[in-house]
Amino acid sequence: MRVMLIGFGLAMTLAACVGSADFGAPSAAKDYADYCAGCHGKGGDPGPIAKELKLHPVSLADLTMMNDGNFPEARVMSKIVGYKSHGEMVGAVPGQMPPFEVLTEGPTVLYDSGDGIPTPTPVRLVRLMEYIKGLQQ
Repeated sequence: MRVMLIGFGLAMTLAACVGSADFGAPSAAKDYADYCAGCHGKGGDPGPIAKELKLHPVSLADLTMMNDGNFPEARVMSKIVGYKSHGEMVGAVPGQMPPFEVLTEGPTVLYDSGDGIPTPTPVRLVRLMEYIKGLQQ
């Protein structure tokens, strides 16, 4: 058990180092602007593409308010990580969510979205989720 805890501690230390390191990737703000803001807006109002979509995207700045004051971290991460299934949402046209494959490239960190299970997750996806969390009004 002690060895397992030490190993977990080392993994978390490494994850923290990788998470804060600049590995040549754009910032989370740039990733949000490139992949999210066109539809979800920049903090309240929908983005310019939203009116063209059959299924209207929610404002990502209102997620905490829409969830009784709790930011739905696990659900947000599952939407970001599970990008391939977004086109299957009721009312959506397949392919309306942008392909996030480029956000999966680069280093990973152990990330726990609240379920108690640290999972290797690409740093850019974690940074994007944290950025969305910071947009909450």
